[in-house]
Amino acid sequence: MAHQRVLVTGAAGFIGNAFLRRLLETDADVQAMTLDALTYAGHRENLEDLPGAARHVFRQGDVASAEDVAAAFAAFQPDAVVHLAAETHVDRSILDPAPFMRTNVHGTQVLLDACRAAGIRMVLVSTDEVYGDREDGTAATPDSPLRPSNPYAATKAAGDLLALAAHRTHGQDVLVTRCTNNFGPRQTPEKLIPLMTLRAQAGKRLPIYGDGLQRRDWLHGDDHADGLLAALARGAPGRVYQFAGGRGRTNLAIVQAILALAGGAPTQIEHVGDRPGHDRYYALDDAATRAELAWAPTRDFEPALEATVAWYLANPAWCRAVAGEGLRTFLEANYEARGPA
Repeated sequence: MAHQRVLVTGAAGFIGNAFLRRLLETDADVQAMTLDALTYAGHRENLEDLPGAARHVFRQGDVASAEDVAAAFAAFQPDAVVHLAAETHVDRSILDPAPFMRTNVHGTQVLLDACRAAGIRMVLVSTDEVYGDREDGTAATPDSPLRPSNPYAATKAAGDLLALAAHRTHGQDVLVTRCTNNFGPRQTPEKLIPLMTLRAQAGKRLPIYGDGLQRRDWLHGDDHADGLLAALARGAPGRVYQFAGGRGRTNLAIVQAILALAGGAPTQIEHVGDRPGHDRYYALDDAATRAELAWAPTRDFEPALEATVAWYLANPAWCRAVAGEGLRTFLEANYEARGPA
């Protein structure tokens, strides 16, 4: 089914922006609206130079506000919603869970209600962190138990369950997607890859939690966006679809690779006290998704990482614009204040 008017929440952020760009460049007929509250992770700079910009409109609003959502629906009349607006940073959720409850739980319910009233499809974008630490080394399937380890993951799991319950209770046309760690251009600079890239270039220390051997799978944002396009077009209501890169790396290995690409020195790496409840390993089994949606990632990790690091180094104006006082405060509260591991 072709959706001609797609409302994208959170498209001034990283993954939402990657999806919005792919949506506009792959469908010359689609009209898109961004609904974004422009918090620390949402930036108007991400909405510049969009492909098909004439077919896009921006509206500032909070997904947790029923009034803001109703106004956006009335103005745009969407026939589908892709919901990416979320509080996403684990460290911030440990410092203050309240915004995560508001956006990830209440905001999801507000959108579910609006989509059900309008009779339109909703795609809820979630995370592998809802499954918690895969201590046994296995990859989580959509039927694996949800065992979130931190407030961020717990609120995302709650939103997922609200969406699946809406399908079961009301027969609502809603589906859930879960992905592994994403990377690419325009990611807020407090995330691992842009943070370490910019600090490496500046000759600053690179704080790594604990031993740095926490292992994550990495998926390029454009590959994830292609998966979301497939889910929007071909996904079945009530299903959970999973997108993985199949590129497991330790955090330490990622930082070492960034150092080499950014021209830093190994002596910049500093192991600091670990994050509370830090999961060691995440992994997703996406075999069913690949078969059902005819999707697979196409970008090899090493050249994609090199291109990503190069993008941040080549765009200092963007980095300065989006890394303001909020980032400095966050770094002081999390990394700078931690002692040696």
